[in-house]
Amino acid sequence: MNDLWTWHGGALDAAKRHFGVSDAAWIDLSTGINPMRWPGAETMPIDWHRLPEPGALADLEAAAAAFFGVAARHVCAVPGTEIGLRLVGRLIGGVASHVAPGYRTHGAMFAGSAAIARDAAADRGGALVVANPNNPDGHILDLRALRAARPPHDWLLVDEAFADAQPAISVAPDVSDNGRLIVFRSFGKFFGLAGVRLGFVIAPQHLLTDLRAWLGAWPLSAAALAIGTAAYRDHEWAAAARVRLPVSAAVLDDLLRRHDLTPTGDCPLFRLVETPHARALFERLARAAILTRPFADQPQWLRFGLPADAAALARLDAALAGG
Repeated sequence: MNDLWTWHGGALDAAKRHFGVSDAAWIDLSTGINPMRWPGAETMPIDWHRLPEPGALADLEAAAAAFFGVAARHVCAVPGTEIGLRLVGRLIGGVASHVAPGYRTHGAMFAGSAAIARDAAADRGGALVVANPNNPDGHILDLRALRAARPPHDWLLVDEAFADAQPAISVAPDVSDNGRLIVFRSFGKFFGLAGVRLGFVIAPQHLLTDLRAWLGAWPLSAAALAIGTAAYRDHEWAAAARVRLPVSAAVLDDLLRRHDLTPTGDCPLFRLVETPHARALFERLARAAILTRPFADQPQWLRFGLPADAAALARLDAALAGG
């Protein structure tokens, strides 16, 4: 199995070359990115001639803070959550652990971070990194209970990359200057615009001061600033997406069950199935120009993102049936 597909979702160009169907119209279900993206990016006027103004960054962070339900002073925009995770890990340092299964980046944030099971999270000292909802299984943690069970002097870092679809589970409003809670949010997944490369660190102000010093004067492109600000202010679109996504996930659940695959997960942007035939199923779907997400350390797992429309669902249905 090629590491390009087991390391992360995507790598569509490599799949086209490897499976010899480069001319086909591929369906990429390997990520948890909303296939029905925010529509305003295509018509957004971007001034490519000038450096971004500082006020544009402040406007973006204010719009994002209102969207997250937090104070703007606790929000720092970063050029993708991946970078934010790694920088914060370097800022904090010390003993750390991360819940597994989860994002590979969580294990790389701290030198020597230990992988632990979800049920051991409350008992582990030092900084703890968790995702909520978790990836790839979509599990949702009771984070307030977890925080209550941990020593108050230990950092809790929560990756809420998929939480925009379910804002009630977020602990971002709990971030304060005298606490040890840090939350990470991703723009691209919920808004379906991963190419913008935009994320946020929600943290105590003293940590954000150090983070901003590392990021420098112009951390984001003019496009990321303009698109992000407008999208976060589009509350009508976000509300409609939060209604639509669970419906789409339920349709995918029904399709998978018809093919004797049991979907798991509470995140409406993706589903995980467990089958002894996961590797063979990945290959069969790829030869039908449908990319899913396999896992090197869990060869019985296969993750499905949401098909964009009825035509994509029909193609997935036919490919699962062997047609």
